Amino acid sequence: MDFNDKQKQIIETAEQLFADRGFEGTSVRDIAEEAGINVAMISYYFGSKEKLLEALFSYRAGDTVQQLEGMIHHKVLAPLEKINLMIDFYINKFQRQQCFFKIMMREQVASQHGVTSGLIQHFKKRNQQLVKQLIQEGQKTGEFSKNIDVPVLMATLIGTTGHLMATQHFYREINHLQEMPDEQFQKLIKKKLSVHLKFLFKAILTHEI
Repeated sequence: MDFNDKQKQIIETAEQLFADRGFEGTSVRDIAEEAGINVAMISYYFGSKEKLLEALFSYRAGDTVQQLEGMIHHKVLAPLEKINLMIDFYINKFQRQQCFFKIMMREQVASQHGVTSGLIQHFKKRNQQLVKQLIQEGQKTGEFSKNIDVPVLMATLIGTTGHLMATQHFYREINHLQEMPDEQFQKLIKKKLSVHLKFLFKAILTHEI
């Protein structure tokens, strides 16, 4: 779905507030005041807070399908190379969209029902089905083991990345990196995550358990 500049402004404002206060703790009026617009404009563009949340998911999650499908159909890369590409894609996405993933992580823990939970389940099932296709490609060639639990594997990727991104200030302190410039620090944790997760995924995917 394509959004105009005003819609993007509203979506990004809502994203920040949903991340800070939760979906239930944020009103349409809160979003309008923060964005500096009339409440009626949100109704005009999105219809309701629930529809605005759906737009946020489409805005942030849409590129994941495109990227995963591109990996599936790539004719040159080996199965493990595609998995490594997927890992780096998720790390980059987490680093760029920390508010969005904060919403996802919080709402999954807070409630198993409702609008937010339903959207999260929809996107998780869709994305994991695509990841399963990536893994099946390696299984067909004999490069990957047969018994792979995709939801647990993705929980390893998303849980590890999300936790480190959300608590990176602890990582700084524990490793005495408080004086490191933020740009350099972000590159460091990105590299650390990439190396660690690729090692884990290779071990899990290529060794019989």
